[in-house]
Amino acid sequence: MAHLRSRRRLALAVPVALSLTASLGFLPAVASASPRAQSTATETDAASLSYVVNVRPGHGVSAQVKKAIAKAGGTIVTSYDQIGVIVVHSADPGFAKAIRRTPGVESAGATRTAPLPAQSTTDLGTPKALTAAQVAEAGSEAADGQDPLEPLQWDLPAIKADKAHEKTLGSPKVTVAVIDTGVDDTHPDIAPNFDRAASVNCVAGKPDTTDGAWRPSAAESPHGTHVAGEIAGAKNGVGITGVAPGVKVAGIKVANPDGFFYTEAVVCGFVWAAEHGVDVTNNSYYTDPWYFNCTDDPDQKALVEAVRRASQYAERKGTVNVAAAGNENYDLASHSITDPASPNDSTPGDRVIDPHKCYDIPTQLPGVVTVAATGAKGVKSSFSNYGLGVIDIAAPGGDSTVYQKPEPPATSGLILGPLPGGKWGYMAGTSMASPHVAGVAALIKSTHPNAPAALVKALLYAEASATPCTDPYDINGDGKVDAVCEGTKNRNGFYGWGTADALAAVTK
Repeated sequence: MAHLRSRRRLALAVPVALSLTASLGFLPAVASASPRAQSTATETDAASLSYVVNVRPGHGVSAQVKKAIAKAGGTIVTSYDQIGVIVVHSADPGFAKAIRRTPGVESAGATRTAPLPAQSTTDLGTPKALTAAQVAEAGSEAADGQDPLEPLQWDLPAIKADKAHEKTLGSPKVTVAVIDTGVDDTHPDIAPNFDRAASVNCVAGKPDTTDGAWRPSAAESPHGTHVAGEIAGAKNGVGITGVAPGVKVAGIKVANPDGFFYTEAVVCGFVWAAEHGVDVTNNSYYTDPWYFNCTDDPDQKALVEAVRRASQYAERKGTVNVAAAGNENYDLASHSITDPASPNDSTPGDRVIDPHKCYDIPTQLPGVVTVAATGAKGVKSSFSNYGLGVIDIAAPGGDSTVYQKPEPPATSGLILGPLPGGKWGYMAGTSMASPHVAGVAALIKSTHPNAPAALVKALLYAEASATPCTDPYDINGDGKVDAVCEGTKNRNGFYGWGTADALAAVTK
């Protein structure tokens, strides 16, 4: 899993028989950050690490803590006083240990294991872009009222989004923020619904509001753009249709140019969403460099605390946070998982962890909606993580046609969405499942505009289509069970409360 960022949740962009199993879904490595954000990061001493220092919220950084940070060799980058998280850079390897001894400091830890900037990542696949001929052929299949590529989107009828669109496309007063690798807001399927005021670059750990800073460069991952289109691709006679094509979508860029999602950027993203009227966030990633952050490690404990504070602050402000479950076919309800991916920004090595004590963040944080993936036959995707009490809901994330083949005219078992530069292509992973749920949550918020986050989540679960366990689960047909589903028809480890239902979202 060298630089297992490719084993993340990002998106299994696999053109052939998916060799998925990662957390970003066999995602093509994720990378993103505007050129400006990149230069900001590299201005730091090459030997420096980034840290989060957690103090009591709401009081600012005390003079005592400021003095201690400086004395320990740290430089404050920014502070989020609302949640008591301070972002610090330091070249002193003993910084975290020293600052933890300071009165008023509740926890502190390095957000990475490699000096700034991080090491490069390795792609496991790239999106399968449609050719002009394929676009034209799909358009010839489109029925009245359909966008040209909608016939290839088996995922929309799978959650009854096509029927929901006959009732409403969603409200332009609702905004979904894609906390990700950046969004190409110039894409014809995204431009009509893009919310510039709620978009930002958080890669350096503090907001960069330069115009266009939220976009990925040509060398960076298309992941965020694909996700944004799945959520709110406009129904405008061009390309694909999103789950909620009438709502707004924003880009909050948190992945650096090498494709790493570090804690300080994720904290910035949630706080920005909280303070800019965002109704739903989509989080198709795990926070680097640890796939699972163990609370018995002082550094990792601090990272969990910082992201927990930020995500819960957003929820208190009315934001529903939706996250992908990951793509390793892990049972997140078990007591033992071998994590070979961490730390993915230096030298990963096998370690056995207990997911009840070591957390995938933000996926396993309290209040976050955790999403598993299904394929074209409505069965858990071969790669999707699962676990009774962990998975809240399921939605289409794609799978190999070898395992789950869609009905014609759809031809690919993967999920179709926009790619930067005015293109469209297929990707797969729980990365693709999460935005379907974010889109349904946006439709619920459109239908119930005064509903607080807790009610939106309750409706999301109550309105889901109950999906019983697949038992036995032998996805490749070799006679061996590939995963064990526990629970009942109404709530189980594969599908949580069920499969997301867009029609119920706009009619109940």
